Amino acid sequence: MHYLDKAGIMIQEHLMRQQVESNEYKPVFYDLKNAKDQQAFDTLLKANPHIRINDSIYSQLRELMKIRNPTKRLTPEESEEKVSAYIGETPLSHIGIWVYYPWSDRVVHLVDEEEFIELRTSRNQYKLMPEEIKILRKKKYGIVGLSVGQSIALTIVMERLCGEIRLADFDTLELTNMNRLRCGVHCLQLPKVIIAAREIAELDPFIKVKIFEDGLTEGNMEEFFTGDGLLDIFIEECDGVDIKILSRIMAKKLKIPVVMEMNDRGMIDIERFDLEPERPLLHGMVPEVDIATLKGLTDAEKLPIFSPMLELENASSRMKYSLGEIGKTITTWPQLASSVVLGGALVADTCRRIALNQLKSSGRYYIDFEQLIV
Repeated sequence: MHYLDKAGIMIQEHLMRQQVESNEYKPVFYDLKNAKDQQAFDTLLKANPHIRINDSIYSQLRELMKIRNPTKRLTPEESEEKVSAYIGETPLSHIGIWVYYPWSDRVVHLVDEEEFIELRTSRNQYKLMPEEIKILRKKKYGIVGLSVGQSIALTIVMERLCGEIRLADFDTLELTNMNRLRCGVHCLQLPKVIIAAREIAELDPFIKVKIFEDGLTEGNMEEFFTGDGLLDIFIEECDGVDIKILSRIMAKKLKIPVVMEMNDRGMIDIERFDLEPERPLLHGMVPEVDIATLKGLTDAEKLPIFSPMLELENASSRMKYSLGEIGKTITTWPQLASSVVLGGALVADTCRRIALNQLKSSGRYYIDFEQLIV
């Protein structure tokens, strides 16, 4: 039992009174044009006077008028006139939607979904054509593994390449993970899937997020791939050898393309099971193994199986050295934030091109900065 001094006792007493951290990740919407919503919103604010309100709706409306009038630079007076015509007699508080984030006790006033998307994607045009933005709104992506996967998910959401995203990871955040995960120290011991889902909700509350807190398992795999509609793309970034193989078997069965990023030498792997349903898993590099024996392996035990699947003989010299140190001077393979962020960009770009039918190939590709920039 640890000895507690006066400060320690005070902290323990405060912790006992403190509200238990929840795993909430879904924002709550209030439309004040609806009487029930207005009553519920009033109750929320009265019961929680500490809630912080961010009401920048007028700024959003001015920006909306600006992007809808690209041929003329509006004067402040002209902008005011157009905003006034847009809202008419409606009270400003009844314009748009109020979004409550329970985990941070914040309420944000936003324009309605269609106007929100119009504003959020306005600076994508014409890198993305208007009809392409509409196509992407309907896409569903699934991501398993939320180290590299977190960067991928956030990049996809920032670029708004989907309307729904499914996230699977069983792990919680440790301090050692923060060399590559985007989050604050207050998130320690929270599930990685909750951290990612909250980030997505704060970036874009209108994107549907579905989480699998137990990770991807044999028991929930069908729901992950098919629940509420078939996935359009599966993104695999997990460490479990059995799940790497089983998830590809499922993707192949359902004719869903698989994208994976290696987090070393900018390696990205594409398997177009939608176009090549007879394509062998991982381009034929999966060794003959009994999948039932692959659960619960240590990282050192995984290496002989991962090696042919990931072509570790082609890994960077630093990665090869690191792999030889697992179980000796380090406990697992290293990852760098720069490589993780690059992986997010590579996978997001690849998924966009697959979703828009602009990329039809399978294969393994390298964007190796050490070779490209010398």
